[in-house]
Amino acid sequence: MSTLTYPETGATRLGPLPRGYHHLHHRTRVGRGADDFAAAGAAVTEWRVHRASGVRIDASAARAEPGASVRVSLGVGPIRVTAPCEVVWTAYGEEGRTGFAYGTLTGHPEQGEECFVVELADDGTVWFTVMAFSRPAAWYTRLAGPLVPPVQHWYARRLGRTLRGLVAAG
Repeated sequence: MSTLTYPETGATRLGPLPRGYHHLHHRTRVGRGADDFAAAGAAVTEWRVHRASGVRIDASAARAEPGASVRVSLGVGPIRVTAPCEVVWTAYGEEGRTGFAYGTLTGHPEQGEECFVVELADDGTVWFTVMAFSRPAAWYTRLAGPLVPPVQHWYARRLGRTLRGLVAAG
């Protein structure tokens, strides 16, 4: 039984993002053509973009699948924040989209959902989008208050740069 910490499950897939949360939307070009789309989609759904961005990922599945548990860990040495999540939806090649979203579980410092989607546009451009809604769930994220959204935006930009590099490297 899932212990998601928010009721709006799937809102990053269908929209609109719910009120009462911080919203994040970052979109960046990562390549061009079907080969880049396939490479980017695999890097995102197989956790490689996260790992290459310096995040520890402990997932119950080799690639994102609904219901898979994911523990995301950020930090340096013993100073780490671990965030338990569950994959709540996936898209594999549907209408030029590949990606997934995970939602927060009990013990996560935030409450909400985040998606990572690669899209192949009609003109052949490959786009990577990170979209999320979240609000503090732990004392330290409540205390950090206005610092959390800029850190989330920084991380989304970092994921985009990392993915662009992974795709270019082939």
